[in-house]
Amino acid sequence: MLVQRGGFLEGKLVEEHVPVVSLAALGDGAKQILESFGAVELQLIEHYVPAIDSDAQYAICPDGDVHDFCSFGAYALPQLRAMGWQVRVAEDYPFRVLGGAVPWYADLEPDSGQRENGRNDWFELELGVSIDGQRISLLPLLLELLDRSGASFASLLRTASRCVALPVGDGVFLPVSAERLHRILAVLRELYEGTRVPYERVKASKAKKRRRAQKRPRLRVRRSHAAILCGLDEAFDDAQARLKWHGTGELRQLGRALLSAKPGRIAAADSLQATLRDYQQQGVDWLQHLRKLALGGILADDMGLGKTLQTIAHLLIEKEAGRMFHPALVVAPTSLVINWQREIRKFAPRLEVICWHGARRLQQLDRLVAADVIVTSYPLVWRDIEHFRDRHFHVAVLDEAQSIKNHDSRASRAVRTLHADQRLCLTGTPLENHLGELHSLFDFLVPGLLGNRDHFRAAYRTPIEMGNSERLEQLRRRVAPFILRRMKSAVASELPPKTEIVRPVTLDDSQRELYESIRIAAHADVRRLIHEKGLAASTIPVLDALMKLRQACCHPRLVRVPAAQKVPRSSKLSLLLDLVEQAVAEERSVLVFSQFARMLSIISEALLEKGIGHVTLTGQTRDRQDKVDAFQRGRAKVFLISLKAGGTGLTLTRADTVIHYDPWWNPAAQSQATDRAYRIGQDKPVFVYKLIVAGSVEERMLGLQERKQKLADAILSDCASTALSLHEVDDLFAPLED
Repeated sequence: MLVQRGGFLEGKLVEEHVPVVSLAALGDGAKQILESFGAVELQLIEHYVPAIDSDAQYAICPDGDVHDFCSFGAYALPQLRAMGWQVRVAEDYPFRVLGGAVPWYADLEPDSGQRENGRNDWFELELGVSIDGQRISLLPLLLELLDRSGASFASLLRTASRCVALPVGDGVFLPVSAERLHRILAVLRELYEGTRVPYERVKASKAKKRRRAQKRPRLRVRRSHAAILCGLDEAFDDAQARLKWHGTGELRQLGRALLSAKPGRIAAADSLQATLRDYQQQGVDWLQHLRKLALGGILADDMGLGKTLQTIAHLLIEKEAGRMFHPALVVAPTSLVINWQREIRKFAPRLEVICWHGARRLQQLDRLVAADVIVTSYPLVWRDIEHFRDRHFHVAVLDEAQSIKNHDSRASRAVRTLHADQRLCLTGTPLENHLGELHSLFDFLVPGLLGNRDHFRAAYRTPIEMGNSERLEQLRRRVAPFILRRMKSAVASELPPKTEIVRPVTLDDSQRELYESIRIAAHADVRRLIHEKGLAASTIPVLDALMKLRQACCHPRLVRVPAAQKVPRSSKLSLLLDLVEQAVAEERSVLVFSQFARMLSIISEALLEKGIGHVTLTGQTRDRQDKVDAFQRGRAKVFLISLKAGGTGLTLTRADTVIHYDPWWNPAAQSQATDRAYRIGQDKPVFVYKLIVAGSVEERMLGLQERKQKLADAILSDCASTALSLHEVDDLFAPLED
């Protein structure tokens, strides 16, 4: 490398590719250049050099032996030239660093061999730079960097405060800013991980081996990943470098549409027998927007905001627009099948609805073809899957979609085999217990979006549950275009206030002694079992032991041990009866929830003794609607409901007092129960009481609930699992606190 000033040659190339600088006296700057490029072997002939920007290391590249030369060529030489120095690089100098704005390109082509429902489901991406009119793909190098760095590539950029020098030819290096490379790699990682279809495999595909042998390496991209692809444009959002796209614009247009903040307004169907609220109209607009993009989504509105009505309005638009060439299928919990039929007939009488339900359902087989909407239950969709699997549906709707949260359940496996132009999930609780449930929903909704289960666990669930905020934000961005969630506090300002009150209960001496005796014995058994089999293999016995403690908090009669028979009363039941008596005296209507059906029987006996009329709903109740009508019409002031039976499908706006007799692991289940009363149509302030035995396992469960809720909110806005850690187990079995 030759460096000269004013035409006077001062330096020469010596030894093997060692930069040599000999400069005229322009000021005392030798220390600065040495500090800037301390790792570079600079043989100084004179000690006077111009001042050079002295930030820390400027550049790295995959081969660490040459990064100093790239750094010197990329940053020192342009500064010297700007100061008036003439620099000539010898032809055989092997570290040529490209200067100026090097154009990047991206080529996106549909994979015509991968089509579904008449549309392209896969695309092929090439990314690189154009040098002297020749395209050079950088995908092999960039994917190699991702593979080398594993789950995190931050370490690749740690030593570069400004730039990474990427090899783009024999002795030719491309300087790329660390920030830009980070953005590019972040996008490629999201496209690459989970599918793991590397460019070599695409190139060697047997079906297209001959045609692709002459093509540059490409990365396969799913249609559902269109929004992620838009991140490449964000990586080139400055004037110094631009990304030029070639090929089809279909996937990029889809990505921009998915990220669109406001879908266009769609007029409600003329025959809809309801007036939509503003947020409900926006929900219908969103469902229609996804339909145009041939994608599905999760309508995750808070309980009571009208997800059913919005879905019916969406289906009716499809019917009146002449697009419903096949029937829609609605799968719901058994208790809600008749409710769906009733709501469709009420709001959209033009829709021909059939309930696939009951012992004589096979007699309706011939009528299914003429139906607009078929409503069935989760148990029947897998039991009768042979009647659904080979049919084509215009829309497949899963109501209370958390019902398929177990990926291996028969219902979950069955619904994934359905063929539909659009798939929708309705649920106020996409996350109940852990992130694996979200993956199960999306495996039905947008298959492949989150990769397979093993990838999702390694890339998202485990890191997020360990506190990795980067992965949490990445997951949130990935699922955000497919989830619409509104809370009552934001869209239903007309709702009256809701007040939540935690009422601690102090056990009397006899009930306290019972609790402690059960706790000591159970904790010892649990610790021994965990020591022998490990925590993972001991989950069920641990939960069983904890249930005994929770039952001891509720009432001694729930605990089937001899000592319990000697405890005559329950402190918590006494508090409940006081609250109910006071509410009834004030002409209030009360819902009482418990996980334990036997506890509801005990409460019922106590209420009858006091002459307080009530109705009861559990999983064994057959005349469900009769019980609801009796309460809603004021024939009973108190409604006793099991948490499982009352979590879905009830509108109980007559109630203005909700009492949770015992807490449950899942905060979403309790919220759903509360929302039986706190929903559209409620015009009275609602008071929610949570009865908790102070210092007990119940109080400690509240901490677990809060941690779950925070994680769910983080995913669904801008859960931890019921699988417990050893520390949490010990905490739950801790002695009663005074």
